[in-house]
Amino acid sequence: MPMSAAAILALIAVVGLACQWVAWRVKLPAILFLLLSGIALGPLLGWVAPDALFGELLFPLVSLSVAIILFEGSLTLHLDQIRDVGKVVRRLVSIGAAVTWLIIAVATHWLLGLSWAMSWLFGALVVVTGPTVIVPMLRTVRANSRIGNVLRWEGIIIDPIGALLAVLVYEWIISQSLEGGAISHTAILFAEIVLVGVVSGAVAGYAIGEALRRHWLPEYLQNLATLALVLATFTFANYLAHESGLLAVTVMGMWLANMKGVHIEEILSFKENLTVLLISGLFVLLAARLDLSQLWALGVPALVLLAVIHFVARPIAVWISSYGSDLKWQEKALISWIGPRGIVAAAVSALFALRLEQSGYADAQILTALTFAVIIGTVMFQSATARPLAQWLGVADPEPRGFIIIGANQVARELAKVLEQNHLPVLLVDPSWENIREARMMGLRTFHGNPLSRHADMYLDLVGYGRVLAMSPQRELNVLASLRYRPEFGKQNIFAVQTSKDAQGSVRQLISEEYQGLYLGEEGLTYGKFANLLRQGARLRTTKLTEDFNFEAWKAQHQKGRCPLFALTPKGHVQVFTLENGLQPKAGWQIISFDMEIEKEKEKAQEKAQEKAEKTEKPADVLPEPKPL
Repeated sequence: MPMSAAAILALIAVVGLACQWVAWRVKLPAILFLLLSGIALGPLLGWVAPDALFGELLFPLVSLSVAIILFEGSLTLHLDQIRDVGKVVRRLVSIGAAVTWLIIAVATHWLLGLSWAMSWLFGALVVVTGPTVIVPMLRTVRANSRIGNVLRWEGIIIDPIGALLAVLVYEWIISQSLEGGAISHTAILFAEIVLVGVVSGAVAGYAIGEALRRHWLPEYLQNLATLALVLATFTFANYLAHESGLLAVTVMGMWLANMKGVHIEEILSFKENLTVLLISGLFVLLAARLDLSQLWALGVPALVLLAVIHFVARPIAVWISSYGSDLKWQEKALISWIGPRGIVAAAVSALFALRLEQSGYADAQILTALTFAVIIGTVMFQSATARPLAQWLGVADPEPRGFIIIGANQVARELAKVLEQNHLPVLLVDPSWENIREARMMGLRTFHGNPLSRHADMYLDLVGYGRVLAMSPQRELNVLASLRYRPEFGKQNIFAVQTSKDAQGSVRQLISEEYQGLYLGEEGLTYGKFANLLRQGARLRTTKLTEDFNFEAWKAQHQKGRCPLFALTPKGHVQVFTLENGLQPKAGWQIISFDMEIEKEKEKAQEKAQEKAEKTEKPADVLPEPKPL
């Protein structure tokens, strides 16, 4: 029994979710699993037929989706971040793109026997890398910030440039039928596309930015208004100059991201979620349109072409583009190694292949299959090898095991000291210079400033840190810090100390759990109690568990005299004790606990002092008898 259209759409949604989850678990780009799933649902099983499902709406949906993806990516392009790598990125998207295009086109013509027209078009299609594959790969590779900035900027900027280049080549192929007008036609088209794209994108970005800055839109309509304007800008630009819409929405996003006084955090979060949804559906649909017979027919020449793209074209383009820069050779090597192809290549190749087939170009049929072969090959190979290569080259950032601690007060300093003693990176953030000075005197790493300030957004280095611990006595600051850093670290990695207001407040006064971090330690351990006990002599202790002395034995021995705070596994991973998680450490683990048995310790100390005094006490001197007068 054939499935209904609603059932097919639901199936695509579920499969997309499953692919994203698997990619998250195994730390590989989701595009790989989405493509394989699309091939399974389409050519192999025959359950999904995108052309029959959407008809003439398929490619308009693909085009609009790509526009939204490019706009979301360009929203992250802040000009102050490109200061150190601007020259390299500019060269990569200009000289580097031209070199890559030339090498791939020549190799395609010689290896696969395609006509020069189709070879130039294919070279233009696979020039792009793309944020949809670069960003997940960077999360896995965890390269240093300079490499990450170069690859991220290149991936987002090269998308519209590559699409523009493909459009120009396509128009050149079509215009060859015009007598003597191919070159002039292409030059005029190029100028028209760039002018319309830049102007319409800048105007749209300024318009929505002013609307947001002047509060002309209520908060609940800001996301919808931005989305509607993106779609309208893309469509209007394409109406004025064919295929200028991608450039327009990219310029629009960059303009909006760099406007002063415009807060786009909510818009960016909404667009990120929407982009994940669109990417999941698009890749399944486009892969389902593949003809496997064409893919297998490519054979060994396609594998050789992959090798040329990876080992020849990419390194030459990167080393030429980075000549004279301050990038180290190790950084250049890793940038040369990472260049996966993504959604724009897949979408544009499918679109142009269909149009060229309708125009009578027979060898256009293998464009889509060849493009998808390059996408699958580059993603699979680079995902498997980039992280080990980054570690071998010494340009990978450390695993995010450390803690960002909000506050540098006495409680925060004592926690930071014991965490560093257990080889966990710690960074104390506090606007109080007195607290920062005390922390620095203890040899702790600090950041002087408000954790919620614009200054912290620009200069607070989060590399190597995977959790936030809000240790301020001010409840509101803890909550705001938890909300601020949740997008970077995730809700499950945000922790906070209870304050007296949290412990004693009524239901009406308590802040919702949705906005605060997970409470550290056991119930009743507030900041005030923590600080008071420290002043009285309480200490943080580290205890190693064994088979004979397990966690149950540890709890039985100390009962409520010690409060467990952290647990360290034999591999160095840290877990945090909270009110909710019910953590059960195993043999070989270490427990960092807060020793609250102050009175017993005082009594023992007094008894020892008394015994010592009795042992060392000397008999009183005997006074001599007085002499008689």
